[in-house]
Amino acid sequence: MANQRATIFLTRYILQSVRGKWIFLLLLFVPCLTKGQQLLDKLAYQYQSSKLNDPSKFYKAGKYAQALFFNQQPEKAMQLLEENLKQAQRFPDSKYAAHLCAILAMNNRILDHEKESKQYIDLAHVYAEKTTHKETKGYVSYCRGWLHARNNQEAEAVRQFLNALQQFDNAQPSESLLIRKASTLSELTSIYANWKEYELQEKYGKQALDIAIKQQDPAAIFEAYMMMGYLCEQQYIASLQDDKLHTSERYYLKAIETYQKNKQNMVVSSNLSFAAINLANLYLHYFPDTYREKAIAYAEMALAQAQQSEQFSQVASAYGILADISIKKGNAERAKDYLLASLTAVNQDPLLDQTVVMSIYQHLSKIYEEEKNLSEALRYYKSYNEVFTRVYDTEKLEQGRRLEAQFEKERQQQQLLRLALESQQKEQQLSLMHIRTVQQQQLLQNMRLNEENQRKELELAHLEGQKKEQQLKLSRLEAQKREQEVLNFQNTISYKEKLNRYYGLLAAAFLLLLILLLYAYLQRAKGMQQQQKLHALALEQERQNSQISNLTAMLDGQELERGRLARDLHDGLGGILSSTKLNLSHRIEKMNDVEKLHMQDSLSQLDSAVNELRRVAHNLMPDLLIKYGLQEVLQDYAKRMENEKLEIDVHFLHYTQRLSTENQLLVYRIIQELVNNAIKHAEANQLLIQLVEENDRIYVTIEDNGKGFDMNAIEQKKSAGLHNIQSRVQFLKGQLNIQSELNLGTTIEFDFPIQNTTA
Repeated sequence: MANQRATIFLTRYILQSVRGKWIFLLLLFVPCLTKGQQLLDKLAYQYQSSKLNDPSKFYKAGKYAQALFFNQQPEKAMQLLEENLKQAQRFPDSKYAAHLCAILAMNNRILDHEKESKQYIDLAHVYAEKTTHKETKGYVSYCRGWLHARNNQEAEAVRQFLNALQQFDNAQPSESLLIRKASTLSELTSIYANWKEYELQEKYGKQALDIAIKQQDPAAIFEAYMMMGYLCEQQYIASLQDDKLHTSERYYLKAIETYQKNKQNMVVSSNLSFAAINLANLYLHYFPDTYREKAIAYAEMALAQAQQSEQFSQVASAYGILADISIKKGNAERAKDYLLASLTAVNQDPLLDQTVVMSIYQHLSKIYEEEKNLSEALRYYKSYNEVFTRVYDTEKLEQGRRLEAQFEKERQQQQLLRLALESQQKEQQLSLMHIRTVQQQQLLQNMRLNEENQRKELELAHLEGQKKEQQLKLSRLEAQKREQEVLNFQNTISYKEKLNRYYGLLAAAFLLLLILLLYAYLQRAKGMQQQQKLHALALEQERQNSQISNLTAMLDGQELERGRLARDLHDGLGGILSSTKLNLSHRIEKMNDVEKLHMQDSLSQLDSAVNELRRVAHNLMPDLLIKYGLQEVLQDYAKRMENEKLEIDVHFLHYTQRLSTENQLLVYRIIQELVNNAIKHAEANQLLIQLVEENDRIYVTIEDNGKGFDMNAIEQKKSAGLHNIQSRVQFLKGQLNIQSELNLGTTIEFDFPIQNTTA
C-alpha cells in the first residue's frame, strides 16, 4: 500500500508539472511556437527580407525570436529582441516598442530573471499608454496578467486578463487578434480552475473553444478540447457526477482525434503525448479496473510520442502511470524499473523539478526497504536527504510568506535534523535500518496529526470569530429593537396626551356651541367660499396627476420604442450588413487587383457601418444600466463618445446607488441629451459629467468648454430637446439651471430628491 500511494503521488505530481508546461507553451505567444529547423529557417528568411523602415519587421522579429527561444537559442533570441527594441523606440507609434518589451518581459521571466522581467513589463506599460492601438494595449495587459499568474498573484492576473479582453473586443480585426483573445481566455480558464470556480471556468473555456472552431485552427481546437476535458475532470473530482467523468473522456478523445487528423499542421508534436497522458490518468484513477488496458494503451502511446519529441517530463509521467498499474497488478519489480526510468527522464528535462526527484528517491527507498534490501534503501534515502536539503534551502523564503507555509518550514527543519541524525545512525548500525524507518514513519504520522490538529484549531478559531461576530450583530439588532420599542411607547404616550387635549377642547366647544351657532350663520358664506377653493385645488391636483401619468406613459413609450428600434437595427439591419460583407468577401477572390482594392474599401465602409450601428443600438437601449447601474453605464457611454478631439470625464461622489432603475434611466437620458447637444452644437473638446449625492438629493452637473450660447435666444426658441429635458427633470420633481456665455462654455445643473430607494 505504501508503494501504491507513492507511485500514485508521483504520477499525479509529474502530470501536474506537464500540464503547467503544456499550457505555458500553447498560450505564451502567437501565432505559432516552433516546428523544427524548417519553420526556423522560414521565419529567419521573412525577417531578413523585410525592409529597414518597414514596421512589420518588428512583429516578424518577435516571431523569429520566439522560434529561436524555443529551439534552445535563448541568447540569440534575446539579442535579436533588444536590437529591434532600440529601433522601435525611434518610431512615432509606440505600439511596436510595447510589443517587443512585453515579449522580453516574459522571456526573462522564463529564464528566472525577475528583475529584468519587471523592468521590461513596466516599460511595455508606459509605451502602451502612449499608443491608441487597442490590440497592443490588450496584449500588454495579457502579458502583465501572465506574469502576475506566474508570481502567484492570481487576483491581479484576472483583472489584467479581463482588461485585455475588453481591449481586444474594441480592436480592429487582424491576423493575431483572435489567437491572442483565445490565449487570454485560456489563462482565465486555468486560474478559475485553480479557484474551483467551475461556472466561470466553463464559460471562458467554451468561449475559447468557439473562437478556435471559428478560426478553423487545429492547434487551437486541440487546446480548447484539452481545457474542457480538464474542466470536466475537476468537476467530477469535486462532485463525483458520472456524466462529468464521461464528458471529460469525450473531450480528451476529441483532442486526440483532432491531432491525428491534422498531424501535419500541428506545430507542437508533444501535444499528442500530453493528451494521451491525461486520458490514461483518467482511466487509471477514476474509471473501473476494466479500463486498465485502455490506460496502458494510452500511456504507451504517450511514452512513444514523448520520447520521439524529447519531452522528458511527459516521458516521466508515462512511466509513472505504468508504474502505478504495475503496483496494482502486484508486479513490484516492474514498478521499480518504471520508477528508475522515470528518474532518468526527469534528470534529462532542462527544467528539472527537484521536488519530483526527491519524491522518486523517497519512494524507491521505501520499495527497497519493503524488499529488505537495506543497502539500496539507505543509498536512495541519502539521495533523498541531499535533494531535500537543497529544496528546503531554496524554498524556505517563499514558504515563510504564509502562516501554513511557515509551519511547514519549521516541520521540514525539524525533519531535516532528524533525517540527518537517522542517516548517521544508519551508517553506523545498518542492521537497525528497518526499526529506525518504522520510527521515522511513526514520527511523520505524529507530525501530520499535529499539523492537522493545528489546522483544526485555526478553523475552530475562525468559527468562534464568526460566532462572536454573529452575536455582536444580534446584540445590535436587539438594541435597535429596544430603541424601537421605546420610540413606540413614546408615540403612544404622545397620542394619549393629544387625545386628552382633544376631549378637553370638545367639552369647551360644547359649552360654546350656542354662541357658535349664532356666529356660524355669519361664517356660512365664508365657509362656502373655502369649499369652492378646496374644490378648485382638488381639480388642479387631478390635472397634475394626469400630466404625470401622461408623461410617464410617454417616457415608457419612448423607452419601448428605443428598445424596439435597437433590436430591429441590431437583428435586422445588422444581419443584412453582416450578410452583405460575407457575400462580398466570398466574391473578392474572383476579382482582379484593382477590383479587390475597391472591394476592400467597401468592406472597410461596411465594418464602419456595423460599428456605428452597434453604437446607435447601444445608445438606444443601454443594457449595462440594468445589469450594473447608472455609474457603470455612464462611464461606458463616456468611453464610447470619446475621440481624439473630445475628452469626457465622469465623476461620482458619495453615490450609494439608491435610485430606482426608472429614475436611473431618466437621469441617463437627460445626461445623454445634454452631452449630445454639447457635441453637436458647442464644438467642445472637454466635457465634465459630475453626480453628487448629498442629504437625500442628487446633484448633477454637465460642463463643457465650448462656444456657449445666448440664453435669451434659447428661451425664445423653445426647442423640443430643451422641453424634453425640462419635462424629465419635472418628472423627477427636480430643478434645472442653465448658465452659458458666448465663447466661455456652458454649465447645466439639475437636482432632485431620491424618491425611490429600490435599486
